[in-house]
Amino acid sequence: MYVDIRVLRYFLAVAREQSFSVAAERLYLSQPTLSRQLKELEDELGKPLLNRSSKGVTLTEEGMILRARAEEIVALIDKAEQEVRQSGELISGMVHIGSGETYTLKLIADTAKHLNAQYPELQYNIYSADGSDVIEKLDKGLLDFGIVFMNVDTSKYNVIELPLKDRFGVLMRRDSPLAKKESIALSDLKGQPLIIPRQPNHNLLFLESIGIDEQNVKITAQYNLVFNGSVMAGEGMGYCICIDRLINVTGDSELCFKPFSPPIETSCSFIWKRSAVFSKAAEKFLEQFTEDMKAYKI
Repeated sequence: MYVDIRVLRYFLAVAREQSFSVAAERLYLSQPTLSRQLKELEDELGKPLLNRSSKGVTLTEEGMILRARAEEIVALIDKAEQEVRQSGELISGMVHIGSGETYTLKLIADTAKHLNAQYPELQYNIYSADGSDVIEKLDKGLLDFGIVFMNVDTSKYNVIELPLKDRFGVLMRRDSPLAKKESIALSDLKGQPLIIPRQPNHNLLFLESIGIDEQNVKITAQYNLVFNGSVMAGEGMGYCICIDRLINVTGDSELCFKPFSPPIETSCSFIWKRSAVFSKAAEKFLEQFTEDMKAYKI
């Protein structure tokens, strides 16, 4: 079986627009041509991919499976094409980095700024996800580097332990009862409505550290982006467990951040596959980042 990459792009366009006519317009194709191409794809795969109706187009179960894989295939091909086109003497192109929400991303920005003067053509694609997703995309070649909270297999990945630590605490309204305290003890949260991070590694760290059973915890919401958690906290839904320095609580902000006492901190690792084949852009970034980490002083 052979599937043309062009047809995968057509399929993704229809899935995204949920309309043959809109997708055809964006692809500069006639609608009959687009419809025929996707019908041939369905015949080739032997499965229906699209539900067609007067209200628009939706994906079948098989279509949703293909969409997930097609997005990865197209992204990998686009990345490879870009790296080939930019393989000359000029150091340019995209560096792909996956990371959870962490202040240590500052270290990436510092190196990028350091490189910018000499290599202004370098660009950075920061993919936000939890550690498991970052690892999966590293393995598939969709990312060059990752920042993760989890321990990794050092026989498979190179690792640089990052010098900055993230500090956990509680984000809350300034008029909340606990806002009067300088720091928060874990016992202060017993029976309180909590908004907790959904990322597996953060949850594990929090639940293990808090040291209380589920009967003493009232979880009102979970989030995977701390900004969403801050909005819920700002609306008075509860106390948001999060990392410091991700939400601005200065000036006129209605929120404040109180660290845990005793402190709860976590470290991150900068990782890449031992078998990775890098573009010139990724090679130059790694070279500079390694030097910067050796010289870094907290």
